[in-house]
Amino acid sequence: MSDNTKTEIMKAVDSKFDDQVSFLSELSNFPSTRGNEQGAQDFMAANLSARGYEVDRWEIEVDDISHLPGFSPVIGNYDDAINVVGTHKSETKKGKSLILNGHIDVVPVGPLDMWHKPPFESYCDDGWMYGRGTGDMKAGLAANLFALDALKSIGYKPAADVHFQSVVEEECTGNGALACLQRGYRADAAIIPEPFDEKLVKAQLGVIWFQVQLKGIPVHVLEAGSGSNAIEAAIPLIAALRVMEEQWNLPSCKHPQYGHVDHPLNLNVGKIQGGDWPSSVPSWCCFDVRMAIYPGQDINTAKQAIEACLNDAASKDNLCVIKAFETKVAYS
Repeated sequence: MSDNTKTEIMKAVDSKFDDQVSFLSELSNFPSTRGNEQGAQDFMAANLSARGYEVDRWEIEVDDISHLPGFSPVIGNYDDAINVVGTHKSETKKGKSLILNGHIDVVPVGPLDMWHKPPFESYCDDGWMYGRGTGDMKAGLAANLFALDALKSIGYKPAADVHFQSVVEEECTGNGALACLQRGYRADAAIIPEPFDEKLVKAQLGVIWFQVQLKGIPVHVLEAGSGSNAIEAAIPLIAALRVMEEQWNLPSCKHPQYGHVDHPLNLNVGKIQGGDWPSSVPSWCCFDVRMAIYPGQDINTAKQAIEACLNDAASKDNLCVIKAFETKVAYS
């Protein structure tokens, strides 16, 4: 590609920037948390159709993908879990085909009183747009779409098929993208414009979600010494997981693509529940954890290491663990 052509394309992108910002703002106003993506997907399908793309909109069927490599156990209800793909069909088939993939689902909003404005009322301030899901990753979806718009505005067409994918179920599992593969979408390359400092990432971490379930011995607080506090029992287990996290991040353990990253694998205790009454020694506690793994790291080996870590910590005579309790690990 000549320098003149590159300049022409970049000018076309710049000329549509205000329209792209407006589009992103409208898209960000859809509250597309997991299970509620339908309105946003209707918006995407309508915009793809208006541009002349061949639009495929379908509901993901778990039975269609559950046998495939990369499938993750389903969390929640998949009723009305909608994927949308818009396809540019090449007339010449001379180039390399491409998938432009982005996810429409966003994470929960958290406490509303911590937001300056409602989370699904996007706004711009000092060159930044704010709103739940604006960066992760509706901005990427908008960038994909308006890149194609820019080419079209100056008379260019991709020389091979391009599949624009707006998928659900990225924040939990990745099953939305898997459903596109099951649907038959293939290409020579794929670009996923996640917010990674506008840099190309050639390798990506995986994620294990698991829940640790603790069962204690309930007694009245007057006899607390004879019971087993399931909530307090969680404390040494979390501490042990933190030690495991640091070990996995040692230079000798790092994946080559992540050798320059200080702490690539992050563990997060994202949710904890337990107990029924302030004056009762709690008989139960469960906490949910997200742990990253390296590209190519065997997931079953990682699970075994997690379970060994927890079982070892549970077996030690720790003051936070009062007498006996049972531990169970469940994976998502």
